[in-house]
Amino acid sequence: MNVPAPAILSSEMQSLKVSLVQGATRWHDAPANREYYGALVRQVAGSDLIVLPETFLSGFSNDTRASAETMDGESVAWLRALAVEVQGVICGSLAIRENDVVYNRLLWVRPDGSFVQYDKRHLFRMAGEHTRYGGGNQRLIVELKGWRIFPQVCYDLRFPVWLRNRRLASATGGMDYDLCLFVANWPAPRRQPWRTLLRARAIENLSYVIGLNRVGVDGNELPYVGDSAVIDPVGEPLIELGVQEQVVTVTLDPASLLAHRERFPAWMDADEFTLSV
Repeated sequence: MNVPAPAILSSEMQSLKVSLVQGATRWHDAPANREYYGALVRQVAGSDLIVLPETFLSGFSNDTRASAETMDGESVAWLRALAVEVQGVICGSLAIRENDVVYNRLLWVRPDGSFVQYDKRHLFRMAGEHTRYGGGNQRLIVELKGWRIFPQVCYDLRFPVWLRNRRLASATGGMDYDLCLFVANWPAPRRQPWRTLLRARAIENLSYVIGLNRVGVDGNELPYVGDSAVIDPVGEPLIELGVQEQVVTVTLDPASLLAHRERFPAWMDADEFTLSV
């Protein structure tokens, strides 16, 4: 089984073509979701990175015993084959069962079918996720076209210590990461915190931030209004999606990111700390 690899040094950063797939996930219907999201992903073949929602094959459900697959199951194999087909990185999370524990697991699947994984660290206790899922304890930094990317899952957005970006002089971008992305099932009643926190995380961490949410209504009658967005390092949205299904592509420019860090080096005044997990 693939496990998260240690961070490696950045090569020269290049423009990064990212596609956001904001879909209406079908409730507890993995075959229908594979067909649905597969068609949307194929629309943006050629992108460097394609981002799907949290638990995009089931919806955010605590019925994990019924819906969770193993890493050797059909859905992981399908996702790997799809990444090979479209020749881009695909990321999103699935409910994955290992022995007696189910994880909300983000997969970062490369164009050659290889992958690394991140298990959601912060479990949403208000919905009982902490009683049914196992939590992760490793930060994952991946590299793509010279960008250091920090993938996260939904509720992780609320915890700035876990997300803290730090100076890393050995990296081209100068920081631990250049882009933080969140895959989510974030309901409409809490849309204002979602929008606000995405901007806050970009500003405080001197990085781009992507938030990819779903739309529609789930099996618990919870509505989702999307609000997926790409936020630049000063907190301004490059794109903001609406309340319907949308597939949008944006190209991220490393020059503006590096220029902002040079003229506004807030990292120099950051407090030192050690994170215990």
